[in-house]
Amino acid sequence: MAPIMFVSLIFFLLLGYPVAFSLSALGLLYAIVGIELGLFTPNLMQALPNRLYGVIENETLLAIPFFTFMGLILERSGMAEDLLDTIGQLFGPLPGGLAYAVIFVGALLAATTGVVAASVISMGLISLPIMLRYGYDRKLASGVIAASGTLAQIIPPSIVLIVLADQLGRSVGDMYKGAIIPGFVLTGLYVGYVFSRTIFTRGVAPALPPEARQLKEDNGSAGYTSLLVLVVCVVAASLVLAHVLHWEGIWAASLSGLVAYGLAVANRAFKLGLLSRLAQQVVIVMMPPLALIFLVLGTIFIGLATPTEGGAMGATGAVLLALANRRLDFALLRQAMDVTAKLTAFVIFILVGARVFSLSFYGVNGDQWVEHLLLGLPGGAVGFLIAVNILIFLLAFFLDFFELAFIIIPLLAKPAEALGIDLIWFGVLLGVNMQTSFMHPPFGFALFYLRSVAPEGSYVDKVTGKLMDGVTTAQIYWGAVPFVCIQVVMVALVIAFPGMVTSSLDKGTGVDPSKVTIEIQAPPSVDDAPPISFK
Repeated sequence: MAPIMFVSLIFFLLLGYPVAFSLSALGLLYAIVGIELGLFTPNLMQALPNRLYGVIENETLLAIPFFTFMGLILERSGMAEDLLDTIGQLFGPLPGGLAYAVIFVGALLAATTGVVAASVISMGLISLPIMLRYGYDRKLASGVIAASGTLAQIIPPSIVLIVLADQLGRSVGDMYKGAIIPGFVLTGLYVGYVFSRTIFTRGVAPALPPEARQLKEDNGSAGYTSLLVLVVCVVAASLVLAHVLHWEGIWAASLSGLVAYGLAVANRAFKLGLLSRLAQQVVIVMMPPLALIFLVLGTIFIGLATPTEGGAMGATGAVLLALANRRLDFALLRQAMDVTAKLTAFVIFILVGARVFSLSFYGVNGDQWVEHLLLGLPGGAVGFLIAVNILIFLLAFFLDFFELAFIIIPLLAKPAEALGIDLIWFGVLLGVNMQTSFMHPPFGFALFYLRSVAPEGSYVDKVTGKLMDGVTTAQIYWGAVPFVCIQVVMVALVIAFPGMVTSSLDKGTGVDPSKVTIEIQAPPSVDDAPPISFK
C-alpha cells in the first residue's frame, strides 16, 4: 500500500488541493483502509495525539515566527532601501555595478531577514526601476533580483535550514555553520556570472553615469581612498586585538567595527572632515545590519544563545532598528504580526498533516519500502545522492520547500544515515537544491514575487520623465534560467567538495571510543586484587 499512498499524495497535490488537508485526509483514509485490511492494528492510531502534541512542544520551531517577524520588520524599516542606494553608489562606476549591489545586498538581507519574499519584493521595488532607467538588460536585471532574493534560502538564519534540521534530527546551529561557506560560494558564482556578462556582452549592464553618483566629493573625487584606509585600519585593529591581546576574533571585529561606526557618526554630526562622504555613508548604513547579524548568528555560533533565543534577540533588534529609523508605528507592527501568524500557522498545519500521513505510511511499512528502494540503487552513496537530487529538483517544479521538507526529507534521512552520509552535509545539500524551487519557471515563487512588483506595461520613469518599456513575464522567466543552472552547479560543488560544509563544524575531542580503557580499582578490603579492566 505504501506506493499507492505516495502516488495518491502526489496526485492530490498536483490537483491543487491544500497540502495540509491533503496530508491529513489521505493519512486518515489509508489508516481506515489499513485497519480494515489487517495491515496494522487500531492501537497504532493511539500514538497520533502524542505525535501532534510533539509538534506543539517543539521549541526549535519557535525560531520560525521570530525570524519571520524580524524579516518583515526589517523590510519596512528602510534598511533595504538604504543598503541598495549606498552599495549602488559604491559599485556604480563599474559595469554591472548595480547588479553587484543587488547581489551583495541580497546576501546581507539573507543574513538578517531569512525571508525570500521580503528580499525579492524589496529589491524589485527599489532596484529594478533604477536598473531599467540606466539601460540594463531586462532579463539580466530580473534574474539577478530573483536569484539574489533566494539567497535567504541557504544563508543563515534561513527558515528552510531550521525546518531541515528539525526533520533530520540535527542541531540548527550546526546546520547554520555548515551552510555559511556554500552560501558565500553561491553568492560568488552569481557575481562571476554578472562579471562574465559584462565582459562578453557589452552594454548589457552599463555603469552609472557621473551625474547619478551622489556621494562624490566637492572636488570631484569618488572618496574610495578614505574608505580603503578605514577598512585597512579596522582589519588591522581586529588582528591586533585577536593575536596580540588574545581576544576572541568575533569580539575583536565587533569592537573595531563599533569604533569605526562611532567615528562615522561623529564625522557626520560635527563636520570633522575625517572621512569622505562615501566612506561615511557606507559605514553608517552597513554597521546596523552587520550588528544585527552578529546579534543573531554570532551569539548562536559562539554558543551564547540557541537559534530560538537568537531569533528572539533578532526580532527585538529589528524593532529597535525600525524605531531608530523612525519607521515603527502600530500599522507596521500589526501587519508584521498578521503575516507572521499566517506563515507560522501555515507551517504548523503542514507539519500536523505530515505527522498524520506519516503515521499511516509507517504503519504499512512505507519507510522500509523507501529505504529498500533507495539503498538498492546502483552506485551506492553516489547513486543515492544523484537520484535524490534529481527527485528533489523535479518535485521542486510543483512543490515549495515547506512541502518538500515535511513530506520527502523524513523519508530520506534513514537511508542516508544507513549509507554513512553526514546528515548536516546532506541537509545543506538539499537546502541548496530546494533553492531552485523558488527559481523554476513557470512555478518559482521568487518569479511570482518579482512579477507582482515589476512594471508589466509601459510606464513613465519618475526621475527622467521618459516613457519606459515594462518587463514581460517571458523576460523574467528567461532571466531566471542561467541562475537555476548556477544553483545546479552549486549542488555539484557541494557533492564534489563536502569540506565546504563539514570544515565549519565542531570536530569534537578526536577520541576514538574503541580505544578507551576504563579501570575500576578493587575495594580496599580485598587484598592484592588486580584492577578490573574494560575496553
